[in-house]
Amino acid sequence: MTRPRLVLVGPPGAGKTTVGTLVADRLGVAFRDTDADVEATAGTSIADVFYAHGEEHFRALERAAVATALAEHDGVLSLGGGAVLAAETRALLAGHHVVHLQVGLAAAADRTGLSGTRPVLALNPRATLRTLLAERAPLYAEVATAVVDTDGRTPEDVADDVVRSLP
Repeated sequence: MTRPRLVLVGPPGAGKTTVGTLVADRLGVAFRDTDADVEATAGTSIADVFYAHGEEHFRALERAAVATALAEHDGVLSLGGGAVLAAETRALLAGHHVVHLQVGLAAAADRTGLSGTRPVLALNPRATLRTLLAERAPLYAEVATAVVDTDGRTPEDVADDVVRSLP
Protein backbone atom coordinates (compact mmCIF):
# COMPACT_ATOMS: atom_id res chain seq x y z
CA MET A 1 0.00 0.00 0.00
CA THR A 2 1.30 3.45 -0.92
CA ARG A 3 1.24 6.09 1.78
CA PRO A 4 2.90 9.45 2.30
CA ARG A 5 6.13 9.59 4.29
CA LEU A 6 4.52 12.46 6.16
CA VAL A 7 1.60 14.83 5.88
CA LEU A 8 1.78 18.53 6.70
CA VAL A 9 -1.23 20.39 8.09
CA GLY A 10 -1.65 23.91 9.37
CA PRO A 11 -3.36 27.21 8.68
CA PRO A 12 -2.65 29.56 5.80
CA GLY A 13 0.79 31.08 6.28
CA ALA A 14 2.21 28.18 8.27
CA GLY A 15 4.71 27.38 5.51
CA LYS A 16 3.36 24.00 4.42
CA THR A 17 4.45 24.37 0.79
CA THR A 18 7.82 25.95 1.52
CA VAL A 19 8.72 23.56 4.34
CA GLY A 20 7.21 20.58 2.53
CA THR A 21 9.38 21.19 -0.51
CA LEU A 22 12.50 21.43 1.66
CA VAL A 23 11.62 18.25 3.58
CA ALA A 24 10.91 16.34 0.37
CA ASP A 25 14.28 17.41 -1.04
CA ARG A 26 16.05 16.27 2.13
CA LEU A 27 14.31 12.90 2.08
CA GLY A 28 14.75 12.41 -1.67
CA VAL A 29 11.02 12.03 -2.28
CA ALA A 30 8.38 13.92 -4.22
CA PHE A 31 6.36 16.81 -2.79
CA ARG A 32 2.63 17.07 -3.42
CA ASP A 33 0.20 19.81 -2.44
CA THR A 34 -3.52 19.05 -2.45
CA ASP A 35 -4.31 22.71 -3.20
CA ALA A 36 -2.41 22.28 -6.48
CA ASP A 37 -4.36 19.06 -7.11
CA VAL A 38 -7.66 20.91 -6.63
CA GLU A 39 -6.56 23.62 -9.05
CA ALA A 40 -5.54 21.00 -11.62
CA THR A 41 -8.89 19.23 -11.30
CA ALA A 42 -10.89 22.47 -11.47
CA GLY A 43 -8.77 23.94 -14.23
CA THR A 44 -8.63 27.24 -12.37
CA SER A 45 -7.36 28.83 -9.17
CA ILE A 46 -8.80 28.04 -5.75
CA ALA A 47 -9.94 31.67 -5.49
CA ASP A 48 -11.88 31.28 -8.74
CA VAL A 49 -13.45 28.02 -7.52
CA PHE A 50 -14.57 29.78 -4.33
CA TYR A 51 -15.98 32.79 -6.14
CA ALA A 52 -17.63 30.90 -9.01
CA HIS A 53 -18.93 27.82 -7.18
CA GLY A 54 -18.74 28.54 -3.45
CA GLU A 55 -16.88 27.06 -0.53
CA GLU A 56 -19.00 23.89 -0.39
CA HIS A 57 -17.96 22.95 -3.94
CA PHE A 58 -14.32 23.72 -3.15
CA ARG A 59 -14.46 21.56 0.01
CA ALA A 60 -15.86 18.63 -1.99
CA LEU A 61 -12.98 18.92 -4.47
CA GLU A 62 -10.56 19.20 -1.55
CA ARG A 63 -11.90 16.07 0.19
CA ALA A 64 -11.52 14.09 -3.04
CA ALA A 65 -8.00 15.44 -3.62
CA VAL A 66 -6.88 14.52 -0.11
CA ALA A 67 -8.34 10.99 -0.33
CA THR A 68 -6.62 10.41 -3.68
CA ALA A 69 -3.27 11.80 -2.53
CA LEU A 70 -3.29 9.78 0.70
CA ALA A 71 -3.92 6.63 -1.34
CA GLU A 72 -1.35 7.16 -4.08
CA HIS A 73 1.43 9.52 -2.95
CA ASP A 74 4.50 8.17 -1.15
CA GLY A 75 6.41 11.41 -0.52
CA VAL A 76 5.68 14.54 1.47
CA LEU A 77 2.07 15.68 1.26
CA SER A 78 0.77 19.14 2.15
CA LEU A 79 -2.94 19.63 2.80
CA GLY A 80 -4.84 22.85 2.34
CA GLY A 81 -5.37 24.78 5.56
CA GLY A 82 -9.04 23.87 5.81
CA ALA A 83 -8.79 20.22 4.81
CA VAL A 84 -9.05 19.14 8.46
CA LEU A 85 -12.55 20.65 8.66
CA ALA A 86 -13.94 17.47 7.08
CA ALA A 87 -14.47 14.62 9.54
CA GLU A 88 -13.85 12.11 6.73
CA THR A 89 -10.45 13.69 6.03
CA ARG A 90 -9.53 13.60 9.71
CA ALA A 91 -10.49 9.91 9.77
CA LEU A 92 -8.33 9.21 6.70
CA LEU A 93 -5.34 10.81 8.44
CA ALA A 94 -5.42 8.25 11.26
CA GLY A 95 -2.30 6.11 11.14
CA HIS A 96 -0.30 8.64 9.10
CA HIS A 97 2.62 10.70 10.41
CA VAL A 98 0.97 14.13 10.45
CA VAL A 99 2.97 17.23 11.36
CA HIS A 100 1.08 20.33 12.39
CA LEU A 101 3.01 23.43 11.39
CA GLN A 102 1.89 25.85 14.06
CA VAL A 103 1.90 29.60 13.37
CA GLY A 104 0.72 32.61 15.36
CA LEU A 105 -1.56 35.35 14.09
CA ALA A 106 1.17 37.94 13.44
CA ALA A 107 3.39 35.56 11.48
CA ALA A 108 0.45 34.12 9.52
CA ALA A 109 -0.76 37.61 8.63
CA ASP A 110 2.73 38.60 7.47
CA ARG A 111 3.20 35.45 5.42
CA THR A 112 -0.20 35.43 3.73
CA GLY A 113 -0.09 39.13 3.01
CA LEU A 114 -3.83 38.88 3.69
CA SER A 115 -4.25 38.82 -0.08
CA GLY A 116 -7.17 38.02 -2.34
CA THR A 117 -5.50 34.78 -3.43
CA ARG A 118 -6.73 33.27 -0.17
CA PRO A 119 -10.52 33.36 -0.47
CA VAL A 120 -11.29 32.39 3.12
CA LEU A 121 -9.50 35.59 4.14
CA ALA A 122 -11.23 37.90 1.65
CA LEU A 123 -13.53 39.76 4.05
CA ASN A 124 -11.95 41.39 7.11
CA PRO A 125 -8.80 39.30 6.70
CA ARG A 126 -7.15 39.84 10.10
CA ALA A 127 -10.31 39.05 12.08
CA THR A 128 -11.06 36.09 9.82
CA LEU A 129 -7.53 34.75 10.25
CA ARG A 130 -7.75 35.12 14.05
CA THR A 131 -11.05 33.20 14.11
CA LEU A 132 -9.75 30.57 11.68
CA LEU A 133 -6.66 29.93 13.82
CA ALA A 134 -8.76 29.51 16.96
CA GLU A 135 -11.42 27.30 15.36
CA ARG A 136 -9.03 24.99 13.54
CA ALA A 137 -6.42 24.56 16.30
CA PRO A 138 -8.29 21.66 17.97
CA LEU A 139 -8.69 19.91 14.59
CA TYR A 140 -4.98 20.21 13.81
CA ALA A 141 -4.24 18.88 17.29
CA GLU A 142 -6.63 15.96 16.71
CA VAL A 143 -4.81 14.73 13.60
CA ALA A 144 -1.22 15.64 14.47
CA THR A 145 1.38 13.16 15.62
CA ALA A 146 3.92 16.00 15.92
CA VAL A 147 3.77 19.78 16.23
CA VAL A 148 6.46 22.12 14.94
CA ASP A 149 6.32 25.83 15.75
CA THR A 150 7.19 28.08 12.82
CA ASP A 151 7.09 31.56 14.38
CA GLY A 152 10.33 33.49 14.10
CA ARG A 153 12.13 30.57 12.45
CA THR A 154 13.61 29.99 9.03
CA PRO A 155 11.97 27.42 6.75
CA GLU A 156 15.24 25.43 6.91
CA ASP A 157 15.09 25.23 10.72
CA VAL A 158 11.45 24.20 10.61
CA ALA A 159 12.25 21.55 7.97
CA ASP A 160 15.00 20.18 10.25
CA ASP A 161 12.46 19.72 13.06
CA VAL A 162 9.95 18.10 10.72
CA VAL A 163 12.57 15.58 9.56
CA ARG A 164 13.54 14.91 13.19
CA SER A 165 9.89 14.19 13.99
CA LEU A 166 9.82 11.18 11.67
CA PRO A 167 9.44 7.87 13.47
